Amino acid sequence: MLTWHILTGIHLKKCTGSYNPVIFSANSNGNGKANLAPQEKEKGKGKLNSITKHKHSVRASPQNGSIAVTGGFTVKMSIAKPLKKLASCVILDLDGTLINTALLSDVLGGFLSKYGKQWDGREVHKTLGKTPLEAAAAIVEAYDLPCTSNEFISAINPLYSEKWCNIKAQPGANRLIKHFGGHGVPMALASNSPRENVEGKISFHQGWKESFSVIIGGDEVASGKPSPDIYLEAAKKLNVEPSSCLVIEDSIPGVTAGKAAGMEVVAVPSIPKQSHLYTSADEVINSLLDLKPEKWGLPPFQDWVEGTLPIESWYIGGPVIKGLGRGSKVLGIPTANLSTEGYSTVLSEHPSGVYFGWAGLSTRGVFKMVMSIGWNPYFNNPEKTIEPWLLHDFAEDFYGEDLRLVIVGYIRSEANFPSIESLIAKIHEDGRIAEKALDLPIYSTYRDDPYLKSCVKDSSHL
Repeated sequence: MLTWHILTGIHLKKCTGSYNPVIFSANSNGNGKANLAPQEKEKGKGKLNSITKHKHSVRASPQNGSIAVTGGFTVKMSIAKPLKKLASCVILDLDGTLINTALLSDVLGGFLSKYGKQWDGREVHKTLGKTPLEAAAAIVEAYDLPCTSNEFISAINPLYSEKWCNIKAQPGANRLIKHFGGHGVPMALASNSPRENVEGKISFHQGWKESFSVIIGGDEVASGKPSPDIYLEAAKKLNVEPSSCLVIEDSIPGVTAGKAAGMEVVAVPSIPKQSHLYTSADEVINSLLDLKPEKWGLPPFQDWVEGTLPIESWYIGGPVIKGLGRGSKVLGIPTANLSTEGYSTVLSEHPSGVYFGWAGLSTRGVFKMVMSIGWNPYFNNPEKTIEPWLLHDFAEDFYGEDLRLVIVGYIRSEANFPSIESLIAKIHEDGRIAEKALDLPIYSTYRDDPYLKSCVKDSSHL
């Protein structure tokens, strides 16, 4: 039952002839009835029986705050947004959530090749969020390997551990850990991996181990995720109620475990274009960069600047190629597309979304730019693309020219749009945000980055 408290209600003359505050109660489909506010009952204003005797019909629209009432009511109202449960601590998954374990796919590929098998990543969903034994069993079965699950684990674990030092933090992971640690928010790490492996992986990330009050491996509980055991144990060791915990997870088994433990769960899907499968999560975000702690009663990030988030700069470049013709022809926004060939690793390390920075063209100079990387949901790209928009009016095309990009900030996650007009409007808004932000000292200094200078032949453009 949803209840809307009406700021003012006009009880028309044909009912009582007086003006009274009213409370409307409506269920989730918008049907309900009207009643006088309790304080008005006490005052005796209007006549309560004039309402209770007549079943006034109420239609409520939570989407736009409107109400239609039959029986002679006209109302104005204010609807408060529902509040999320307040959290006092955070419990984080490790693999896929805080660290990018895509590198381990290369290890697995090399291992399978010894058996004449080829790992193409299509079986990754069978291993995501599973215990090591479950993941091993899935791979042994899928590839018909001549070994048991335990033998597979014994053979592959040493190969994995050799690569732990090269596993990178997910974008936003260091920022998140530092933020919560700096504000004294208790944090626990809860992973299906064995405790020894968890500590081995995080040892290569400075300050992580010290930031967690509790670290639990899957070998320390009776059942791994999707069982709630590991999250209930984390809450117990944090000495908090499960309902006060916020879980951040990348896998469906992890989300299931968090919800079964009675916790609020934010999902950050590690498999692209799978957000629709995370229906049990309380919120689904594209990456840790998009987390809004204040939604859960936790201290907000204070590092956004003029609608942008400064990030560790990263670099990409190559000859400008022809895209699908959408930029100029459909959107009226000419993009300077880059080939993704040779950049699959870089692209896997950065979440899809809208970024900005500086672009160097070999014969033209350095320009402000905003760009999207991802699948562009409106057009449903089959492959992840890189589509920079140089914020400058060029008189002619420059296909084939060497383009180098220094990406310095983040604006928003990738989103779908109901119409081409709304998509165009959003792209132009992104452009305005980027153009203004790049004048700020925190971003403007990158205009002189050596990566760009070495590209531009005529230094007079700089």
